[in-house]
Amino acid sequence: MDISTPFRDTIQHKLQSGEWRAGDRLPTERALSEQFGISRTTVRKVFQEMKAQGLISQTVGSGTYVTDLAAAAALKSLATGDTVQQTSPSELMEARLALEPAIIELVIGNATSADFARMDACCVKAEAAGTVEEFEHWDGMLHEVIADAAHNSFVSSVFKLMNQVRAQGEWGLLKKRSLTPERRIAYQNEHRLLVDAIKDRDLVRAKDLATGHLIHVRKNLLNF
Repeated sequence: MDISTPFRDTIQHKLQSGEWRAGDRLPTERALSEQFGISRTTVRKVFQEMKAQGLISQTVGSGTYVTDLAAAAALKSLATGDTVQQTSPSELMEARLALEPAIIELVIGNATSADFARMDACCVKAEAAGTVEEFEHWDGMLHEVIADAAHNSFVSSVFKLMNQVRAQGEWGLLKKRSLTPERRIAYQNEHRLLVDAIKDRDLVRAKDLATGHLIHVRKNLLNF
């Protein structure tokens, strides 16, 4: 067994369980090295892997911190099998509000012209959709395509799981009951504005638009 495996598993558990939350400062490399009986090089290697996944950030002279995306680790570990079916629309919206604005910086930094073309295509197909189900499919695909533009496999896998939850019956029934023609037009406009902000690589505007759109959806679906 790789000597780093027990240490890696412990760190992942602390992130997935919520014991370490976004913004928390991790123990120093020296402290973790002594606690687990491993070299600081091994600690540093695991940290580099998790930094590449977007789960932690490091600031010279300050330390290592849990990122907003670490919340996705819990979603990825839980949103499988029965849990996908049992996740409520309220829980899904809570997760989306935590995660979707958080990945915008990665998207703006890594998105390519091909990603922008896929976003535009999703908008066009959603606008042309003839049924609520078709609109919901392309709505979900747009958010998944935006996540894919982060070019981070961990982020992409989490958003695919969120779309699995959206495919469950309760979400679909709520969307069908709440999606008036006026609201659909509003969502389409919000999608276009968000995509334009991402294409302009305007971080502040894109994050504000992503958050505002999700709050609008939550209010229409859940009345809060």
